[in-house]
Amino acid sequence: MGKPTHLWIAGASTVTGQALSRLAAADPAWTLVDGAHVNLADPAAVDGFLEQVQPEAVVVSGGDHAGIGGNLRRPADLMTNNLLIAAGVIPAAHRHGVRRLLYLGSSCIYPRAAAQPFAPDALWTGPVEPTSAAYATAKLAGVRMVSAYRAQHHVAFISAVAADVYGPGDDFSPDDSHVVAALIRRAEDARTTGAASLSIWGSGTPRREFIYADDLASACLFVLKNYDADEPINLGTGETTSIAELAEIICDVVGFRGKLEFDTSKPDGVPLKGLDSSRLRDLGWRPSTELRDGLAKTVDWYRAAAGKSD
Repeated sequence: MGKPTHLWIAGASTVTGQALSRLAAADPAWTLVDGAHVNLADPAAVDGFLEQVQPEAVVVSGGDHAGIGGNLRRPADLMTNNLLIAAGVIPAAHRHGVRRLLYLGSSCIYPRAAAQPFAPDALWTGPVEPTSAAYATAKLAGVRMVSAYRAQHHVAFISAVAADVYGPGDDFSPDDSHVVAALIRRAEDARTTGAASLSIWGSGTPRREFIYADDLASACLFVLKNYDADEPINLGTGETTSIAELAEIICDVVGFRGKLEFDTSKPDGVPLKGLDSSRLRDLGWRPSTELRDGLAKTVDWYRAAAGKSD
């Protein structure tokens, strides 16, 4: 066996970053570099850290994020933070000799009206979903920056587009949680308070592709080892679930038996977001966690973190 590759996870506190840390720590192919203290939005701090530590590989999983509500409340924050991270980490990685870099984007960077499932060649062919346009534009800039560094400097940097990630360590805050974490928190609260009903944002009809955090981390490490091309690669499961179906599964796992009420005065976002991950499958990667099992693990983690019991 060759010596392990020194890996820095830029964004180790995110749900994906935590899963990456768990998996990489258990894999002899990697040696983790501790950079959790680095402010990713401070280019000088990033540059100084990379100059000192000299990792061989980097995964950029960090960045400010939010659900639909947060996207609407603070688009400037989301865009600025993610632009600063891309403009700081990617150039600094090149300057300091990083051999492999993976920049991780999300499915909201695809044009709203692109054919389903979203394929990489659809990127930049139309406008993105308006409710997440600022965040998506910043992430698109990161993807384009990776491509620019490949073209000019011939580096083995790649970008990937992830399905909607969830799992232990997710953001469950009322302001910035995404749909899975938000529904788990609210269903658990409804159960413990004995509420008769649970209000769900939107019509419940939009379909989303969800991926468990450890599966996404596995896919990230897999493509770092096995993929090197200019085109972004999709990291998904190939299965979509409606918001109504998701809510029903979460309520069943949590044990909430009340009524689900859909608030159609709230925006739905994109009607359907699925990813064409055929290239990833052709390389030999498959997810290992079914949605219900992943949700059950996430509920267990949330209850333990919040000091609750079932």
